[in-house]
Amino acid sequence: MGPDGLSDPVVTRLVEEDTVPWYKKKNLRAMYLVMFPACMGIEMTTGFDGQIVNTAQIVPAWQKFFGSPTGKIIAGVPQYAVEPNLKGFLGASYNLGSILALPFVPLINDRFGRRWSIMVGSLITAMYIVARIMLGFGFPFCVIAGSSMLGELGHPKERPFLGSLFNASYFLGQIIAASVGLATVTIPNDWGWRIPSLLQIFPAMLQITFIFFLPESPRYLISKDRADEAFDILVKYHAEGDRDSMFVKAEIAQIEATIKIELESAKQSWMDLLRTSGMRRRMLISGFLGLFTQWSGNTLISFYLNDILNLIGITNSVVKSKINIGISCWALIAAVSCAMISARFPRRRMYLTCACSLICCYTAWTISMERYMSTKREAAAVLTLVFIFLYSPCYDIAYNALTYTYLVELWPYAERSRGIAWFQFFGKGAGFFATYVNPIGLAAIAWKFLLVYICWLAFEIVFIYFFFPETYGRTLEELSFLFEGKERTERVVIAVEKEILEDSHIEHAVDVIHIDAKQAIKSAV
Repeated sequence: MGPDGLSDPVVTRLVEEDTVPWYKKKNLRAMYLVMFPACMGIEMTTGFDGQIVNTAQIVPAWQKFFGSPTGKIIAGVPQYAVEPNLKGFLGASYNLGSILALPFVPLINDRFGRRWSIMVGSLITAMYIVARIMLGFGFPFCVIAGSSMLGELGHPKERPFLGSLFNASYFLGQIIAASVGLATVTIPNDWGWRIPSLLQIFPAMLQITFIFFLPESPRYLISKDRADEAFDILVKYHAEGDRDSMFVKAEIAQIEATIKIELESAKQSWMDLLRTSGMRRRMLISGFLGLFTQWSGNTLISFYLNDILNLIGITNSVVKSKINIGISCWALIAAVSCAMISARFPRRRMYLTCACSLICCYTAWTISMERYMSTKREAAAVLTLVFIFLYSPCYDIAYNALTYTYLVELWPYAERSRGIAWFQFFGKGAGFFATYVNPIGLAAIAWKFLLVYICWLAFEIVFIYFFFPETYGRTLEELSFLFEGKERTERVVIAVEKEILEDSHIEHAVDVIHIDAKQAIKSAV
């Protein structure tokens, strides 16, 4: 029995004995290459969408189409203003669609598997031309199944990094959208913003093309009494075809024992989330994590960079587009770097580091923005841009790099789909609210609106310190009963150790037979 009620890390010790890197394993390497477009690319859709809202607002034709003339002319271009409520709803409608989909996602995920959930979501997402709400409706099917698939299918050694890189693909979508926007910003008609919007079908087509080249989640297969198929998948990808691998035998025994115990008391309904104190604590943590990922000030940059740049005196559309691409490229570098670093450290420590650095960055950003608006000094505007760029690595330390890794570790298999859907409900709800309110707040009180986020970030630090448990350095099954006490964890440990002992006895018996055979041969000679 490990500390804090966690199961004895038998499988984790076996993982640590494997010193061969993933890129030297043919089957595992091939699976990860398919995983990138099929699973990791899912967040490209969100990145593309967030950037499209920014990109479209920069295009004068979009402002003319949705706005009203202000009577001002800058550099020979008539200026238009979009009513803040309309702008807020156009940005928030994606999140509204996601919220509407969440009750149905676990049903598809648990009944038909991770791959079909990604396929259904991608097919809906590909219908962007119908409405942004439909795009948002399809996204949760993909993101919940995709994040679960990365954790459940990846090798335990690479699992934290796969989960951390999941969100980094968001910025690939941003860069593609921003680059397209730079190319179309000078088109004088509505195609200047319609072309980037239509191209949003691209990320969804990647998932539709590649998803069935991936095997199904072994944990899903075991939950459907298809253990032989799960064993074959683990042998192929986690042991490179070695059916006698001690690690795979221990891994399959651990997964089977854990899922069996989980399903004994779980009815796989939403009420399961309220049934025990452990589940209720997971709900509390996941719900607030959803709020933290959207109410830490990131939606201002993701959706309303145009408004912020206007407030600090940057009004040229081409200049704005270049800044937009620069922020997106820098954000990708920061996200990948943080994903490769943060997964190596304890989760609580990284979340606290993230929240503390964010409040420092946001405070400095608020001060520099106030200075520009009060004095009109160009240096203050430049400093504001610097802090906008610094925001990315501060946010990426944990909220981008660790969120899905942490959620997959926090929730046991039987409730993982509903647990991540619960996180998504709060995340998308917070995103809908923030995206709708941000333009109204900026228009009404300008830089003072940023003070709201500073106060919220202070609360985040307190909540993380008192409520976030540590999940670092264990397999998913070793974390399944994090809050449920020792009795269940002991049953899993016994099942794994029994498998190892039986395998050891077989090997010992074979060795004895070989020795006896050699002695018999010598006697005969």
